[in-house]
Amino acid sequence: MMACRQRECRHAGQTEARGFLKVKQKMSNRFFNIYSHDFARVAVGVPRCRVADPAGNAQETIALATQAAQNGAALVVFPELGLSAYTCDDLFHQRALLDASKQALAAIVAASAEIPAALVVGLPLQVEHLLFNCAAVVAGGRIQGIVPKSYLPNYGEFYEARQFSPADCASVTEVNLLGQAVPFGASLLFEIANLPLLKFHVEICEDVWVPIPPSSFAALAGATVLVNLSASNIVVGKSGYRHQLVSQQSARCLSAYLYSSAGKGESSTDMAWDGQALICENGELLAESERFSDDSHLVHADIDLERLSRERMRTTTFGHSMRRHREEAAKFRTVSFNIDLPLEKKLPLKRNVERFPYVPADPKRRDERCEEVYNIQVQALVQRLSASGIAKVVIGVSGGLDSTHALLVCAKAMDRLGLPRTNILGVTMPGFATSDRTLLQARQLMEVVGCSASEIDIRPSCLQMLKDLGHPYAEGEEKYDITFENVQAGERTNHLFRLANFQNGIVIGTGDLSELALGWCTYGVGDHMSHYNVNASVPKTLITHLVRWVAETGQIAGEGAGVLLNILDTDISPELVPGKADDRPGQKTEDFIGPYELQDFHLYYTLRFGFTPSKVAFLAFSAWGDRMAGRWPEGPHVARNEYDLAAIRRNLGIFVYRFFKTSQFKRSCIPNAPKVGSGGSLSPRGDWRAPSDSEATVWMDDLKNIPEH
Repeated sequence: MMACRQRECRHAGQTEARGFLKVKQKMSNRFFNIYSHDFARVAVGVPRCRVADPAGNAQETIALATQAAQNGAALVVFPELGLSAYTCDDLFHQRALLDASKQALAAIVAASAEIPAALVVGLPLQVEHLLFNCAAVVAGGRIQGIVPKSYLPNYGEFYEARQFSPADCASVTEVNLLGQAVPFGASLLFEIANLPLLKFHVEICEDVWVPIPPSSFAALAGATVLVNLSASNIVVGKSGYRHQLVSQQSARCLSAYLYSSAGKGESSTDMAWDGQALICENGELLAESERFSDDSHLVHADIDLERLSRERMRTTTFGHSMRRHREEAAKFRTVSFNIDLPLEKKLPLKRNVERFPYVPADPKRRDERCEEVYNIQVQALVQRLSASGIAKVVIGVSGGLDSTHALLVCAKAMDRLGLPRTNILGVTMPGFATSDRTLLQARQLMEVVGCSASEIDIRPSCLQMLKDLGHPYAEGEEKYDITFENVQAGERTNHLFRLANFQNGIVIGTGDLSELALGWCTYGVGDHMSHYNVNASVPKTLITHLVRWVAETGQIAGEGAGVLLNILDTDISPELVPGKADDRPGQKTEDFIGPYELQDFHLYYTLRFGFTPSKVAFLAFSAWGDRMAGRWPEGPHVARNEYDLAAIRRNLGIFVYRFFKTSQFKRSCIPNAPKVGSGGSLSPRGDWRAPSDSEATVWMDDLKNIPEH
């Protein structure tokens, strides 16, 4: 009996362990599921249609809807009058076609019971004695609502008013259709209750071409996703205009916008069709269909619903518009329903997440970004010097990345002011840990730039201060503590300020946005302070690309490009602790605070959108988990790193603690500096106002939601 009981206990323990592993696996799967992070996968279908064959069109629609749902889509949109075809003209007044369209809708409703998604299909529908061009929202085996078209084009090649009546002609708000009472009207919002940030509105083709589209008011009423069932024939130039129209409507409404279009099969009596489908989010194109395709096809995109919600929260004038147009917004009715979301399985993000959010991967856009940022910095410094009547600047040149870019900005500013570059007083100040490499680079850089160059050995004055403090190093002991480091950092800044006093100039700061975020600067009389800082809102990754851009575009003469490329290949180090050899630094910054490329990613999504650490980690893994996926902003000669989830979790923990807990007091009193990007400043006078004494507890707690592997 004892042996039997022992076997039973072992079996029970194994069962319990398997159950625990299943629960743990389920939790892990949820982290890797887009719906856990307030994304929603949406799709636009372009079925090949047959004119006046609703049954055949329904089958094509069901096949695409099934495929979209299998790919994880929660919402699938189809073209205007897709069940009948758009080009039926006076056939729309034939009862046989109208009855067949309702039968086709019935087939889609029946199929929707097994399709875990909301479907939006187009059909002609007679309500009382009027005919309407309608969109039917179908989910879970039911018709959730019917939306009639508001604006009927009756110009050019369109004569819709010949067959249809506009939405405001309807005298009812509910219709009996296929044996159920169905909400009817243009002012309907549809909410997926188990995905509460997904509330969508439907308009039809011309509705978005008018001065104030119905979707504008729908967005103010709470719709985050705007849907357009369109047929839209194609003529020269129309595709580009659709891009502008859809992109701008999504941007103005701080929403996503799904645009469908009729494709292969519509009648070519007097028109042609390209089947262009678009998905935009807040002005950004996420997906576009192949035009002029002979086959039915889908486009998918993952919409960041939380990002849209936070943009609306942050853009307070959106709320002002809600107040001003509250009467229009109040007209909307919300229809709420659930769909069976695929929450328990891995569903990776199908969305381009830039590894370098501050640096576009597209070479043309990258060059445009670099040029614009560079000019913003130069223009700001020109204004400061002009307004103050000061003609000289003092800058510490270390031979490292940040001071290099700041010096380049100073040089361009002097050119713009018509002043000699010798008005830039460049000073390199070797200390106890300065390497031969960086000292040589500092000398070479100042020479190719053409500034006034000087060199001050700070070791004697630092040694005197260490003696005054009674520090063990002054007695020959190799004690390299924070005091040892900051004596050097402070002595450098002290020299720069006194030199600026003596030469009637101002000190140009070199510290960047990434260092401010992580508190990686010596407070007060250190690299934290200057008279004006040109780099304070430029992250380290962008500075890297700016320096490379200056080198590659030939903006520095002679051997300057080679000097800049050598600096880019130098390890980032404060050079305050002696190393084992002259060309090997005793400390590497990224060994302490993590890789800048990853921390800049964390900074962008934390500062710009306020996402939780777990969502930031999900995005970071999507961007950095596979070096072979996605595009890089530079050629193969630049290091291409990847990070597993454990590395992301560890470095995000460093970022969260330093950003929220230990560094705000430094950011509360930083010098003036130009803001170069949206959500890209930590100045208390600009984008970021925060208490210096906050805790990091809630962010550190959320890190626990990130799996270790």
